[in-house]
Parts: sequence; C-alpha cells; structure tokens
Amino acid sequence: MRKNISRLALAFLLVSTGLSMAKDAASGADLVIPATIQPWDKHYIDLEVGYLWKSGGSTPLHYRSVPVLLTWRSPEVLGLDFSDGSKIIVRNRVSIIGQWIESGPENHYFGLMGAPSIEWWNAGGDWSIYGGIGGGAGWIDSQDAAGGQGQDFTLNWFGTLGVAHALTPTMQLRVGALFQHLSNGGATDPNPGLNSLGMTVGLTWEF
Repeated sequence: MRKNISRLALAFLLVSTGLSMAKDAASGADLVIPATIQPWDKHYIDLEVGYLWKSGGSTPLHYRSVPVLLTWRSPEVLGLDFSDGSKIIVRNRVSIIGQWIESGPENHYFGLMGAPSIEWWNAGGDWSIYGGIGGGAGWIDSQDAAGGQGQDFTLNWFGTLGVAHALTPTMQLRVGALFQHLSNGGATDPNPGLNSLGMTVGLTWEF
C-alpha cells in the first residue's frame, strides 16, 4: 500500500513539475523580443537619377548630362556609436552608371565606380546623412570634336553628399548633390577633362 501511495505521489510530482515547466516556457515565449536589425546591418540597393552641369575642367564645351546610378551598399564595415543612440558608419559602395549626354559631342557614358559610403544615422534609424568620395572607369562614345573626350576609355572621380529618409520599413528616399570628373588620365594630348556638378534623387531598398 505504501508503495502504491509513493508511486502515486511521485507521479503527481512529475506531472506537476511538467505542467509548471510548460507554463514557464509559455510565459517566457511571450517575453522574448526578437533582435531588431538596424539599417547599418543591412544590404541596400539604390536607384538614383540626376542632372549635371559643367562646373570646370579643361574642355571649353558646355556639357549637360543625365546620370542614372544603380548602387549596392554593404552592411557596416566600421562604426562609431554615440551615447544618444545615433551612429556613424562606413560601408562599401559599388555603382554602375549609365549617363546620357544631353549637351556635348558625345552621346552616352557607361562606367563602374567604387567608394566607401560614410553615413550618420539617427537613433531611430529612419534618416541619415551620407557622403563619399571615390572613382572608377568607363567607356564614352568619343567623337572627333575639339574639346570633346579624346578616347572611349575614360576615368571617373566622384563625390556625393545627401540625406536619406525612410518612407516604409524597407524603402528610403534619397536626395543629394553629385560632383563628377571625367578624363582619360593624360592618354591623349590635349586631355579635355570635364568637371560636372548637380543633384540626384532616388529610392533605396533593403535586403
């Protein structure tokens, strides 16, 4: 009899412990908050269009052009956190550029550009100030015209500065200024370098 009572007591204890553990697990599940992925932890694709005016260079021609940039930006490579929750980060940036030359002897330019993207983000992660300086190379349909680009292969340098603001949890609006330098690095003489300055606007998607 005592053995039966002991067995019943042990069974009751095991069942009670199991129910208690299950309840605690269920309560704990409600308290688990999934980790928030911040903007600096994500990859981004930017699609931007702009308008550039000649702002200098050795060419006497008055160029105007319309660049379209498709850019990939990596997650944070370097970062600095501030006590208010804001952050400065550096991430990789690689852009493909297609450029219609509205005014000038050439018609189009295609290139590849790379640079670090330096960004300050507010604590909420819904807007940022960005900038970067970099360069690359590309091809222009050079023409036999005085003051035009001397050959198809062309180097580029660029600088950008702007602001971005979240429109949705996965999309941002970007508005900025763009400086661009095109030249052939002295491969021809003369080397009619072109400096252009203008504005860009675009959208960003995260993934």
